[in-house]
Amino acid sequence: MATNVQVSKNNNESSANVIRRFTKRVQGAGIVPKVRGGRYFARIKSRNVQRTAKLKKLEKRESYEKLIKLGKIQEHRGRRR
Repeated sequence: MATNVQVSKNNNESSANVIRRFTKRVQGAGIVPKVRGGRYFARIKSRNVQRTAKLKKLEKRESYEKLIKLGKIQEHRGRRR
C-alpha cells in the first residue's frame, strides 16, 4: 500500500520550513519504519524444507559424535571468538 505525503509551500515560508513540515508528515505516516521493516524480509520455509534441514543437522551431529568416540577428532569446548 503506497502512502503519498504532499506539502505545498505557503506565502512567506522558507524552503527549510517546508522541508521540516514534509519530514514531520513522513514520520507521522510511518513510512520509514515500514520500508525499513520490509528491507530484510525473509520468507517462511516450508515444512518439507524445515524437515530436510533438521534431518541433515541431526545426521551431521551423529557423525560428529561418532568421530569423537572413535578419537578421530577432539571435542571443541568453549566459545568461538
